[in-house]
Amino acid sequence: MTAPRTPDYDPHPVIEVPGTALRGADLWHALNTDARARGGERPVIVLDTYPATDTPGLVAQALAHLPGYTALDVEEAALPISAIDALIGRHLTDDRVFGVLAPHRLAEFYDPDALDALTTSVAAAPGPLLVHGWGAALAAPARAVLALVDLARWEIQQRYRGGTPNWRCPRPEDDVLRAYKRGFFVEWRVADAHKRGLFDRLDWVLDGNASEPVGLSGADFRAGMASAARRPFRLVPYFDQGVWGGHWMQERFGLPAATNYAWCFDCVPEENSIVLRLTGGDVELPAIDLVLSQPDALLGRRTHARFGAEFPIRFDFLDTMGGQNLSLQVHPSTDYIQRTFGMHYTQDESYYLLDAAPGAQVYLGLREDADPEALRDALRRAEAGAPFEADAFVNSFPAAKHDHFLIPAGTVHCSGGDAMVLEISATPFIFTFKMWDWDRLGLDGRPRPVHLDHAFANIDWSRRTAWVERELVDRVVITEEGEGWRREVTGLHELEFIETTRTWFTGPIEDDTHGTVHVLNLVEGGPILLESPTGAFAPFAVHYAETFVVPAAVGRYRARPLAEGAHAVLRAHVRGTETD
Repeated sequence: MTAPRTPDYDPHPVIEVPGTALRGADLWHALNTDARARGGERPVIVLDTYPATDTPGLVAQALAHLPGYTALDVEEAALPISAIDALIGRHLTDDRVFGVLAPHRLAEFYDPDALDALTTSVAAAPGPLLVHGWGAALAAPARAVLALVDLARWEIQQRYRGGTPNWRCPRPEDDVLRAYKRGFFVEWRVADAHKRGLFDRLDWVLDGNASEPVGLSGADFRAGMASAARRPFRLVPYFDQGVWGGHWMQERFGLPAATNYAWCFDCVPEENSIVLRLTGGDVELPAIDLVLSQPDALLGRRTHARFGAEFPIRFDFLDTMGGQNLSLQVHPSTDYIQRTFGMHYTQDESYYLLDAAPGAQVYLGLREDADPEALRDALRRAEAGAPFEADAFVNSFPAAKHDHFLIPAGTVHCSGGDAMVLEISATPFIFTFKMWDWDRLGLDGRPRPVHLDHAFANIDWSRRTAWVERELVDRVVITEEGEGWRREVTGLHELEFIETTRTWFTGPIEDDTHGTVHVLNLVEGGPILLESPTGAFAPFAVHYAETFVVPAAVGRYRARPLAEGAHAVLRAHVRGTETD
């Protein structure tokens, strides 16, 4: 039996920023006004679209409000898809799930002679021109008004599921995992590098998620990003179903009826979006835009120097309450992920139990008597359809509310059923090597991919019962306490770069980012109010189970309970990046 619904959990958080949003006719009128102010009788509007944008629909809407304009598709200068496939083939690989991070730049996907000819024709256009497509900025003349049409990753995935193909591919992949792989390893990498180079000169930014585009000026975009990176905020969570999913989130958060909800990405900027609330409306943008445009203010100088413009901490939910076990799995070592996939750090993680039913358990590490060859043989036979007895090889530990299990890469693990896990990890979220999926099919009716060769290359065979009990289970250490509060370090393991601290409190408490980003979740009690002792940001309310980010630039902040009783926040930051 789960606890009653948390009515205040907000699945649609916004960030209020200065500026104005425009939509429909008002938006196109503003772009036209700007273009004519620069180009006179030869105005040029450039719509540089993120892959998976509904470009035909967008152009049709634009032309309906831009009489006299001629549309020109920059993608006419793109290489044939066969040439692009040959270029990216070694990064895409034949694997259903995994590729290698592509180092390409968007210009490599274009025929240079064809692009030069198109650029010349755009510059010489005698009348109003609308240039569109991914890479349209490559052909933009100096007088053009430049607009980026941006798209959230989660919306892209939904479009893949609905049949939208990858960029310039003639038809959708019949396997959504392959479409996602092409996006993750190639298209999104190239697209993010391309749009990052446009941020400082954009005239407009359009929300491509909406059926009717809404936009804000480039100046308001830059001011909004700067404002968001200097106050606490939440990303827009998204919830998805899975074969092992449960019902805790649906019941507690009041989500729409569904078979189950397995995941919630509550703070994964590479996947989540943010919603900027401006005068005139809301604009939804990928949260990665904030990371790419404001790395020092958001991450802190030391974290930025260590990871580049990447957000290294991930919070997400895994709901198996009334559901099933996750797949038995292992994550790659840093050395392996660098050599094999081109990532420079790996997915160390932990499971924090927000809730658990009686009998819940976590599988973690190998039994003392587990024989490597016997395990390999049993898993190979299971892959061919034979039964597999996980308990003969893997430890299981009872799991109760507020327990914290640490899972450095190389440790065999999975959450069991009837648990509500707050997963705290490093961000490379796709690199999970399934070893055993409990003899079941995915929601698409296909077996979910198992990667035994990758798994066997990464299992740390020394992670056995005694080591796991000593190093990974119940590692809570009280570090500070005072009247009405207690601070505890709960992990992570010394091999992981994230440190987590839990603070219990019944009255106001203060904290300081010390120059590095904090990610927190209110794991008990609520609501609370975050306040600035210096008035640097407006008070910010947080409710039970909500994940929130406190940017490095915030500095000192206070958490004040708005209700009686015990409250607790779990905070994560990157070790060794604090300043004095």
